[in-house]
Amino acid sequence: MASMVFSPSVKSPNLSRPGFSSLRRLSTISRAPLDVRCRLVEPLRSDNGALPNAPILLNGALSGAFSLPSAQDLPARSDMRLRIFSGTANRDLSQEIASYLGLELGKIKIKRFADGEIYVQLQESVRGCDVFLVQPTCPPANENLMELLIMIDACRRASAKNITAVIPYFGYARADRKTQGRESIAAKLVANMITEAGANRVLACDLHSGQSMGYFDIPVDHVYGQPVILDYLASKTICSNDLVVVSPDVGGVARARAFAKKLSDAPLAIVDKRRHGHNVAEVMNLIGDVKGKVAVMVDDMIDTAGTIVKGAELLHQEGAREVYACATHAVFSPPAIERLSSGLFQEVIITNTLPVLDKKSFPQLTVLSVANLLGETIWRVYDDCSVGHEPYSTLDID
Repeated sequence: MASMVFSPSVKSPNLSRPGFSSLRRLSTISRAPLDVRCRLVEPLRSDNGALPNAPILLNGALSGAFSLPSAQDLPARSDMRLRIFSGTANRDLSQEIASYLGLELGKIKIKRFADGEIYVQLQESVRGCDVFLVQPTCPPANENLMELLIMIDACRRASAKNITAVIPYFGYARADRKTQGRESIAAKLVANMITEAGANRVLACDLHSGQSMGYFDIPVDHVYGQPVILDYLASKTICSNDLVVVSPDVGGVARARAFAKKLSDAPLAIVDKRRHGHNVAEVMNLIGDVKGKVAVMVDDMIDTAGTIVKGAELLHQEGAREVYACATHAVFSPPAIERLSSGLFQEVIITNTLPVLDKKSFPQLTVLSVANLLGETIWRVYDDCSVGHEPYSTLDID
């Protein structure tokens, strides 16, 4: 079975936004003791395409007044001051987001010099525009992070009105605290770099831990990718009485509990693991009952797959009938592919926040698209309306 791509059905945003109409001919205005007649003038336009806030006086006479907007006067998508640019990290996702919004990706030139330095040039005007830069800081993390910073700087120097860094996968998010002495907190450092580069806002998907939002001194819109996975699981013929949601570690209990609540209020099990080093995990015990059940393991990311594979082995030992692995971010560092395709999992369900290359595909892999989720959030940020859009913006994690 080849890997599949699934895009949840999300209603397209309402593209009708109020605009201004041209000036209409005024009837005769009678005022005692003077009789002033108004004549038609050309529609008022300012340099940036917007109308002035007040009518113009010609020789002391009122030249016109604003009329109510009509359907013919609504701005076309090409006239909007919304621009989407993509870095090189995940152009396919960027293209899907732009298609959802009915836009073309902005023209941008990104190249690398012989010594490895990165060059960025915007090839269209963004003056006064709301710019959204789509760039996950996935492997190679340092290259993609630096590319994002230079893109932000280019937009700032091109006089963009607002710059939003859309980061589907936020690298260095796991370095969010000191677990022992003399360690750095790289997540805070990266947040400072993005802010200082000139970003006005960050849109992130499934941060490793919620406190990472506090590292930014600018607004952060945090959306969750798991609801997209919930949509997919709901389409499968799995009896709700047979389901049990499993957290692969104690740190993910809140995420798994919220996921279980949305999934027909399924019971919860927890894998107790002890980590002896980075990317090395050892399973010790299972809290909960999975015998004869369909176990759905939920995590924010799969890196080397050591944690989730050891958890799956334990679940099979405890009598689980089938095991599904679900994660938003598919980092898939070696030897993740070999571990995940070993036959322990009925299906491995991920999203496309990171690009999934053909060489990383295997029969049990299903890739879901978060383009509609991010596209809807981008539109709501641009249109200054709430992103509290159930069930796609929150998992009610407490």
